[in-house]
Amino acid sequence: MNTAPDVAGQLAALRAEIVRLDHAYYGLDRPLLPDAEYDRLFRSLQALEQEHPELVTADSPTRRVGGQPLPEFQPVRHAVPMLSIRTETDNGLPGAQAFDARVRRELGLMEQDALLEYACEPKFDGLAINLRYEQGVLVQAATRGDGQTGEDVSQNVRTIRSIPLRLNGEGGAQPAAVPQVLEVRGEVFMSRVDFERYNARQRALGKATLVNPRNGAAGSIRQLDPKLAAQRPLSFFAYGLGEVQGGTLPGSHAAILDQLAAWGLPVCPQRTLSFGVAGLMAFYERIQAMRDTLPFDIDGVVYKVNDLALQHRLGFVTREPRWAVAHKYPAEEALTTVEAIEVQVGRTGALTPVARLTPVFVGGVTVTNATLHNLDEVRRKDVRVGDTVIVRRAGDVIPEIAASLPERRPIMTPEFELPTCCPVCGSAIEKPEDEAIARCTGGLFCPAQRKRALLHFAARRAMDIEGLGDRLVEQLVDTGLVHTPADLYRLERSHLAALERMAEKSADNLLAAIDKSRETTLARFIYALGIRNVGEATARDLARHFVRLDDLLAADEEVLRQVSEVGPVVAAAIARFFAEPHNREVIRQLREAGVHWPEDELPVPAAAGFSAESATTGVTNRVAGRTFVLTGSLPSLTREAARELIEARGGKVAGSVSKKTDYVVAGAEAGSKYDKALALGLVILDEAGLLEVLQA
Repeated sequence: MNTAPDVAGQLAALRAEIVRLDHAYYGLDRPLLPDAEYDRLFRSLQALEQEHPELVTADSPTRRVGGQPLPEFQPVRHAVPMLSIRTETDNGLPGAQAFDARVRRELGLMEQDALLEYACEPKFDGLAINLRYEQGVLVQAATRGDGQTGEDVSQNVRTIRSIPLRLNGEGGAQPAAVPQVLEVRGEVFMSRVDFERYNARQRALGKATLVNPRNGAAGSIRQLDPKLAAQRPLSFFAYGLGEVQGGTLPGSHAAILDQLAAWGLPVCPQRTLSFGVAGLMAFYERIQAMRDTLPFDIDGVVYKVNDLALQHRLGFVTREPRWAVAHKYPAEEALTTVEAIEVQVGRTGALTPVARLTPVFVGGVTVTNATLHNLDEVRRKDVRVGDTVIVRRAGDVIPEIAASLPERRPIMTPEFELPTCCPVCGSAIEKPEDEAIARCTGGLFCPAQRKRALLHFAARRAMDIEGLGDRLVEQLVDTGLVHTPADLYRLERSHLAALERMAEKSADNLLAAIDKSRETTLARFIYALGIRNVGEATARDLARHFVRLDDLLAADEEVLRQVSEVGPVVAAAIARFFAEPHNREVIRQLREAGVHWPEDELPVPAAAGFSAESATTGVTNRVAGRTFVLTGSLPSLTREAARELIEARGGKVAGSVSKKTDYVVAGAEAGSKYDKALALGLVILDEAGLLEVLQA
């Protein structure tokens, strides 16, 4: 049995560790542990203090919200404390039941009493902010800090375009409905798309990337230079109120969020009202199913008693409101060990370091590998063989190492170095000074590049050769049957029959798929060639601009730069590709093998009530220059077919919904894009409506 001195020592050690972690997370924006590990330590401290209340100290982390303001920022005393909310980590039903039972017990409700109404929202993974509006004008923005005192980050917050500087419109008279003083609490975050784009741009420039969207948001807001903060794309969702003076507000949390939206503040479209435990669980499971497709990172959901009068009755306990809880999902970060760092060779010869990890369960799957992107990234994160690392995974995103823990590193561990020769073919490695990526110079001589090139050529959005997967490509290259994409069209049944696990039916199916791929579109063919820096969109732009492949082959860099969205870097890459005699020879062989497409008009897939002729006779103002977003499954059109129909009429297809979207085309099982379109009041079409617009 533990003695009082033993317990006091355990408490002191736990408090010191949590204070250290809080400082790193809130003060330095450099998390040292995954959330799940931190939560475990915090719960251990809470449990020990509950067993020994006589040993609780006033400065315990359980008695305040973590984080101290940096001295470089002016302190802001919160008129209404910014408290954190209790975290419920029991997965699924037990977590929802525990919260509902606790609330009903505090309110003295019996089993036969009516179900409680809850406002439910996703739990964002960003930085909490307090916006202070006076007479409807934004006068101050402050971080949470320690809950009582935060940091004045007004200049940086003003760079976030989704946060209105004046409520309820621009330049108009201030509506009387807005209180004289209105403090809005919410979360600053970085969307997944913006995070990936920012990191891709940083890598291309050879600069440091962000660890994750949460760090990107926190680090941006706490930049001392607002110009640097403005370079990072941030978003904001409001979720509550602080101090309010004057005016009349609704009596429920959900109605307040609706009012904030009416005043021009962004609120999360995935919020809803639920009743009782069953309603909480339905929301928990619905958001969990959507989690991978949401445009922003979340680590759980939040339940709040909707009635403000009941919130007032429930009150607070120390550092938390009794009327709210954060119900977390299973952790998507975990600790593991780097067993080795290997180098993979990609389709364009790019060398990518990959960490081989001790298997760890994170984000719903067992992770054994994590990409390290390039040597600069390995150096920045200081990852070495033998390191204990934090592995992060979100949805279908390739697992990555978020950070290493050098304090746990074995002594005398050397830094990782890239090989000087290709690990696959032995060719020289080159790394231009202005690029972050090192590349093998072997080209198609390198089997690794050859295999990746063939897989890309056969991909669904390229030549769409069904059945040509990784294992089969490995065999085709290793046995010497295929050296270039043109060799695929020379394969015979006897060649395939000799391969491992290749039955006659499988061979016939593959040969049929190869034969079918001979009829394609120019855009698909250009994309399939695997030209560096040429994705699907650029391939479509090139096909639309030149129409004939021979005209594209004859174009120099100056002519190529006349194509929409083609800049000097892309133009140079295209010109280099077509200047290579080997590439021209492969193209000649592919055409000789019967690969063809219409060269007098852009091909358009057949669809009910829509003819190819009508798509090419003229472009109308209802489509040309307009932006469409596709979501869900349409009855008769694949998403790719719908895209080609729209683009053949001069429209554009975007991947996300915004105020600039003209049409959202929604089919069965439409997801968050549909919800956002409703919230923004956009035009929503079904398949019949799309075809009607296209034929107008």
